[in-house]
Amino acid sequence: MADHTGAKGPLVSVHEHNEESRTAQILGWLESGEDIALVTDAGTPLVSDPGARVVRTVVEAGHEVTPIPGPSAALAALVASGLPAERFVFLGFPARKGQDRKSDLARVAESKETVILFESPNRLVRLLEDLDSLCKSGRGVCVAREVTKVHEEFLRGTISDALGHFREYPPRGEVTVVVAPDDQLLDQEYELECARSVAKELLDSGNPASSVVRQVVEDSGLARNLVYRIVHDLKDSENER
Repeated sequence: MADHTGAKGPLVSVHEHNEESRTAQILGWLESGEDIALVTDAGTPLVSDPGARVVRTVVEAGHEVTPIPGPSAALAALVASGLPAERFVFLGFPARKGQDRKSDLARVAESKETVILFESPNRLVRLLEDLDSLCKSGRGVCVAREVTKVHEEFLRGTISDALGHFREYPPRGEVTVVVAPDDQLLDQEYELECARSVAKELLDSGNPASSVVRQVVEDSGLARNLVYRIVHDLKDSENER
């Protein structure tokens, strides 16, 4: 990297085992007037890589931090996935076992937004197996391999499609997994917004709350207790004005 940029300064490593001690050294260099660049050879610093402690401490000490955009596997995979990119969540590497893993995967399965994950190629099949069992049939996914590199590859389809492929052809290199939102949750959110709109219009027209609840339930098919909360939340909001 130094050859490409013409940088003349010394290179020192920062990793999970030395980040605390290296941070103190970096602060010393900054205090003496040096300029420091935090770089990585694998995407964007801090995105599932060390560096957060360095940046936080440098900012707290009053020094300027200037980001320079570079390759990002997470965003590159998202925009090439063909999946919704307006709203998304990046969860990094899922936990490997226990309750933490169950919570991570449940969050993916229930997400209203597109979810971006990193995963080791050795654990990709297991991840797809777990997602296939948790998500409903036909859930979309894009598995991106070696994004922004020479052997870049994208596999798009359903989770079960990807699982069958990678069982037969084990992946190599860095893997980014982009999972489509859960359509059922998206549809329910739309139904709730429609119910709120209808309920507000009926309330504004002077209809009593009980009548509004009954009519919205009949029109929407939503559960009565859910519609009841919607109507009374609207009433409470109106009373607060």
